[in-house]
Amino acid sequence: MAIAVDRIPLTEWQSNCYVIRASDDATEAVVLDPGGDIAVLSRALADLGLKTAGILVTHADIDHIGGVAELAAAAGVEVWAPAGEAQLLRDGRTRTGRPINAHDPEHPVAGGDTFSVAGVDFTVVDIPGHSAGHVGYVADGQIFSGDLLFAGSVGRTDFVGGDWDALIASISSVATTYGRDLVVHPGHGGSTTIGHELDMNPFLRELRTP
Repeated sequence: MAIAVDRIPLTEWQSNCYVIRASDDATEAVVLDPGGDIAVLSRALADLGLKTAGILVTHADIDHIGGVAELAAAAGVEVWAPAGEAQLLRDGRTRTGRPINAHDPEHPVAGGDTFSVAGVDFTVVDIPGHSAGHVGYVADGQIFSGDLLFAGSVGRTDFVGGDWDALIASISSVATTYGRDLVVHPGHGGSTTIGHELDMNPFLRELRTP
């Protein structure tokens, strides 16, 4: 049975928070990148009849981690966050220096790690480029990719830790490892597939086969 995924844009940046559960009739869910507006998110979870079982983080930008501490405390759950950026969350700051509520993530993760939460099996993928410690989470033929790749665009690389060459290499690696049919759930905007972006995304011309 396929996992169920709900996308809930939050905050003034309309960054995507994802609610991921093992099936449509599951009662527990994983929340990925709760960037803020936790009251809005909590109402959405209640409307779906879901209890938060854990929190995943892709990278340490305010619009992706701003609500982690509040949700973790309210729900009494543990947090999985990229090892390379976990210290920022512990320190209560983002990579651009903006303050957030601090939380010490119980599970610092890196590429190759696997774990299960709420009946969903995840594999961690290192995808630096938008930020140095950025990770993605793969489950059931889908990747929750934060700000690596968007429908028709890619993540910015002009912030601290950004690296264009690393970003392109990360996209190429994901495509090679998981194939064109991999569904991409990005940090902003609608979902897409790796294959569609390789064919149509103007920022990925260098990855196309001549």
